[in-house]
Amino acid sequence: MYFYAARQPILDRDKNLFAYELLFRDSIDNVFPDIDGDEATSKMVEASKFNMGISDFTGNKPAFINFTLETLEQGYPQMLTTDEVIVEILENIKPGKKLLSLSKELHEKGYTLSLDDYHHQKVWLHFYPFIKIIKINVQRVDIDEINTVKEAIAEFPHIKLLAEKVETHAQYQQAFDLGFEYFQGFFFSKPEMVKSKNLSPSQMAMAELLYETSKPELDLSAITAVFERDVSLSYKLLRYANSPIFRRRNEIATIKQALVILGSAELKRFIGLMFATNVNPDKPTELIKVAMARAKFCELVANEVKSPIDVSVAFLTGLLSMIDAILDEDIESILAKLPLAQEIKDTLLIKKGVMAAIIKLLELIEHADWDKTSFVIDKLALNKELVLQRYNEALAWADEQHKLANG
Repeated sequence: MYFYAARQPILDRDKNLFAYELLFRDSIDNVFPDIDGDEATSKMVEASKFNMGISDFTGNKPAFINFTLETLEQGYPQMLTTDEVIVEILENIKPGKKLLSLSKELHEKGYTLSLDDYHHQKVWLHFYPFIKIIKINVQRVDIDEINTVKEAIAEFPHIKLLAEKVETHAQYQQAFDLGFEYFQGFFFSKPEMVKSKNLSPSQMAMAELLYETSKPELDLSAITAVFERDVSLSYKLLRYANSPIFRRRNEIATIKQALVILGSAELKRFIGLMFATNVNPDKPTELIKVAMARAKFCELVANEVKSPIDVSVAFLTGLLSMIDAILDEDIESILAKLPLAQEIKDTLLIKKGVMAAIIKLLELIEHADWDKTSFVIDKLALNKELVLQRYNEALAWADEQHKLANG
């Protein structure tokens, strides 16, 4: 049993991961058209308790989950622990006495409550003692209303503001300057500024390795030479090759021996991950995880399209689909510096072909744009259930890789 959901990261002011919002449906077929909100929430709670736990999907970070008035009345939030859920009160629920009573009860039981897509009304003042987070859609709410909200909550310092639908760095910076504590949206998957950068020697070595490993036939001597020029890369390679998963029989004596132990597919995966995770250490780790999940998804789906794609090429293309965000630079400038296979450059620049369609599919799932997701799945002749299964597997893999890298 899988969660049929997208997860959207919510970051704090230091761009650290604070929580995820789960955008759920009970299966991909029930996403198109929209399922009833009460049913979606109840199915999600049921799945989390009896199939796959929410914590497995969110890496033990709290999950913002939408609740309707009916699901609140039925006590569904209390089927989840106070650590794993943030109860998100939908914007279309009227702030009446019933909701106030339910909010107070959940607050007293230790649950964190959030108001979704908030527009200020004085009646909400009665709820403020029980609310910890107010979500404001920065695409719809102007600065004057935001300042009104800030004045209204001034006497309630426990309430934090969360900016949602943050799509650009300018919107993020404005919300940051206005005192928002949390941020949700895809501002961090766009370049924050367009500028030219020179890659460090280690980054250039990884770029060279990306090129070598994107070739159909590996040149082991050339790859070995690159590793031997970089002590840091060699150390990381040897450490990785020492992992129990490779079941080596003898001690590793040379770089070439470590490369042979990994094998072609695993080496390509290792190089891609090394490049993404080391090319800009100042970027939020969540962005790196998104890139890793994309890479794994592309690898998993590559064999399931009508014209199968080389899984190593698919993995690297998915990984590099986020490289503009990771480097804070436009994609054209970045790819001009990387000696990559032309098919990878064409996919990322021209955005035509099957591989580009798979990346587009990923973007739609990440944005929970379910109608368009279904259209692209049909165009690729993929199985809907399997696509969401692969997406969940990719997220879990990226989470696990991140834990290993930081363990």
